[in-house]
Amino acid sequence: MVQASLVMFEDESKELCEIIGKLLKEANAKSIYLVDKDGQLIAASGETQNIDATSLASLTAGNIAATGGLAQLIGEKEFSILFHEGEKDNLHISIVGQRVILVVIFDNRSSLGLVRLRVRKAGDEINSTIQRILKRAEASQTAADNLLEEISDDDIENLFK
Repeated sequence: MVQASLVMFEDESKELCEIIGKLLKEANAKSIYLVDKDGQLIAASGETQNIDATSLASLTAGNIAATGGLAQLIGEKEFSILFHEGEKDNLHISIVGQRVILVVIFDNRSSLGLVRLRVRKAGDEINSTIQRILKRAEASQTAADNLLEEISDDDIENLFK
């Protein structure tokens, strides 16, 4: 199934930024990224200046796609949470609402348990916002389709005369 592009208004973008900003503080994380499953960066918060956000977004989406293939091999739908532990920094990657990817980068100032707890709550808020965005986009598309159905071939001819 092909998903429509995620298009949002400024207030919706600000709302998502506020949610991940709050998560950044509550999880005591270094940085947080919200990424579309197509690999497009939606929002970022925290210590983001030393990270190539475009590469992070596309590699994260690729990681999710690859582990999705692994999940299918063993009979799972997908792995909704991934964790990568490094020497200094850790990545907690989770799929929110089967539509977006939430990436939390944290170090020893936080813990996996705290991150997982805070991500669960923030994920619900993000999913609610994303669902509203998708419903608005669907309603706009339906209105556009209805408008096109109302325009006759004669109307189009008259426009070009």
